[in-house]
Amino acid sequence: MARRLSAVLAGVTAAALLAAGVATADAGTTTVTAKAAGSGFAHPGVLVSRGQLDFVKAKVRAGAQPWKKAYDAMMASPSASLGYTPTAYKVVQCGPYSNPDVGCGAERRDAFAAYTLALAWYLTGDERYAKRAIVIMDAWSGTITAHTNSNDALQSSWSASVWPRAAEIIKHAYRSWPNSARFATMLRKVYLPMAQADRSSWNGNWELTQIEAAVSIAVHLDDRTLYDKTVARFRKRVPAYIYLASDGALPKPPPGTSIDTRAEIVKYWYGQTTFVDGISQETCRDFTHTGYGVAAISHIAETSRIQGRDLYPEVRDRLRHAMGFLARHATGNLPSWLCGGKVDNRWVGPVTEVGFNALHNRMGVHMPATEKLTVGQRPTGNNNLMSAWETLTHAENRA
Repeated sequence: MARRLSAVLAGVTAAALLAAGVATADAGTTTVTAKAAGSGFAHPGVLVSRGQLDFVKAKVRAGAQPWKKAYDAMMASPSASLGYTPTAYKVVQCGPYSNPDVGCGAERRDAFAAYTLALAWYLTGDERYAKRAIVIMDAWSGTITAHTNSNDALQSSWSASVWPRAAEIIKHAYRSWPNSARFATMLRKVYLPMAQADRSSWNGNWELTQIEAAVSIAVHLDDRTLYDKTVARFRKRVPAYIYLASDGALPKPPPGTSIDTRAEIVKYWYGQTTFVDGISQETCRDFTHTGYGVAAISHIAETSRIQGRDLYPEVRDRLRHAMGFLARHATGNLPSWLCGGKVDNRWVGPVTEVGFNALHNRMGVHMPATEKLTVGQRPTGNNNLMSAWETLTHAENRA
């Protein structure tokens, strides 16, 4: 289809293509329609847009930092190998903390490899990377049928948040992908039910990850009804995950649950009884899982901004306070009022780059603690869980 479209458009000037909503690309790419007809969705449009990708490409080609260092790290990673071989499972079985692990790690690694290879193709123009990404996505879309065990919804949603990132770049910025419809069917039939499963009373990073997966799937499927329904779910869930003093004496209860008394809310917040701006439902559990929730919020808001519905102004104060809270308390002694003065795990992963870029660089929010943490972690790599190469894709990227 892409070849036929290119032939039809032969001889048309780049300016005319852009005016018609069609963008041109470098060698190794074909023409691409910016928005699917009648859908209102921008493509590529999950976490990264064409404008953002072009910004990164220009920075890398100029050897500018931190993008060049981040790019070199990505290209040297196993995920970018042209010999990468997927290991697809028919049924992925994941228990608590991936024990048992029957395809859990393989699924996440393969999803991130597909995304890494899609990025590598876009930035280099070498179509071998796109073809390898397609091999990975085709292997899974032709194999998987279900997720099982206690971590089914979370595991599925971790992967389903990433698969569409790769699929968006390949489908909408590369040439024909014969099995793209089968991949879309996989997202709707295998992954979406898990993203919509009721986990509202579980730790908040679960539902936020599910919401990220559902938003990403909705964009790739051009499903406006699903997208609007999921964004509405997001708008209710964020205030129940990150506290602001304006909420009152207690955090907001998670929507759709029976958690509503003071005792129940305190228990849900791991025994915390003093609430200040930016503390999260999982802060006293550990900072790493709290970071997963922060990452999901940032990713959802970023995708929605690309789609023309900017949610950052609505979540700005909660997100900036949450990232600042994590950054300030990641090291040093904790005050006695916070989690009894002890949190066993205060490691904050590579989860702040997207949100920091949006709030600080685009919106001008002063965030010194978050800036120190973010810059100090550069270039962020691939954790095969929530985030990959976000210094490369989002550092100082105002596109």
